[in-house]
Amino acid sequence: VASAQAMRERSLFDFGWRFHLGSASDVKADFDFGTGGGIGYNQAEPAPLYLSNLLMGTHVIEAARHAASVHKTVLLGTVCSYPKFTPVPFREESLWDGYPEETNAPYGVAKKAHLLHAQVNAQQYGQQFAYLIPTNLYGPGDKFHPSVSHVIPALIKKCVEAKEAGAGHIDVWGTGSASREYLYVEDAAAAIVLAAEKHNGTEPINLGADREITIRETAEAIAEVTGFTGTLKWDPTKPDGQPRRRIDPGRAAELLGWKASMDFKEGLRRTVDWYLANVELGDKFQIRATLKGPGLDELGRIDVLMVPIDGSFTMGQPLMADVIQQIQPSIVLPMHYWG
Repeated sequence: VASAQAMRERSLFDFGWRFHLGSASDVKADFDFGTGGGIGYNQAEPAPLYLSNLLMGTHVIEAARHAASVHKTVLLGTVCSYPKFTPVPFREESLWDGYPEETNAPYGVAKKAHLLHAQVNAQQYGQQFAYLIPTNLYGPGDKFHPSVSHVIPALIKKCVEAKEAGAGHIDVWGTGSASREYLYVEDAAAAIVLAAEKHNGTEPINLGADREITIRETAEAIAEVTGFTGTLKWDPTKPDGQPRRRIDPGRAAELLGWKASMDFKEGLRRTVDWYLANVELGDKFQIRATLKGPGLDELGRIDVLMVPIDGSFTMGQPLMADVIQQIQPSIVLPMHYWG
């Protein structure tokens, strides 16, 4: 949701594009956000995590291929697809050099399959794609429910609640030694826009802020921004996940003319401010977006169809094909909720 808002605020209206994010009651579809999650969710729900992501991309790619109006499909991969011990910085040519970190594998392998699907469809059918690999995303509109949140929203929620309760410490998973690279949602949205507008190709393109930071440093920064002055109590019995993450953003600069611009501390402040103003929404386990009304025919022209996902949507390609045929967008953008 935040990504769509950022796209609108930046430059999409200058391109004459319009977006549809949600579903229509007359086609019997509900779209649920929230397939992606942090390490805990990945461990608890690996099977639906794999299947939902795999089928979502598969059905969207094939439905877009059969829709005459669609001239490009923009796919979002995941940094979780990289091998567990990828040399740092991660370069796109290393993507197939090994198996992902174990807790990331169901999600990462499913997203890798979409890249292969795009490559063979482009080769055989001439279907046009862009394939982007964002690092860990954060920003306003993130998921803060502890069952599905990633490290930044999870720590924001813990620090805010501990501060309000006057608690002396918060519990943090792992040792804090693992590193991550975070990308602010509006920077990611800008890259997606550029890929939709300018790029055609099936080579993967990394998206990142070109800054590596440890989980310990992340937690300390969030405690500072939220005003939590207690202790960070680390639990080394919990997994750290992938040991290091930092991508090489050179291909995005070369092919898209894109570079992330958000300062990390400022991005954290904006995320914390959004959460404090939207605690009830941020804490929801799922965000359901449904378009109410008599039908798709009243939507008018839709240029970019953004397809939210989870298992409720992946039950069949024919439904996706019907939606695309009726809306007739020119670009299809399958979206998970920045998982």
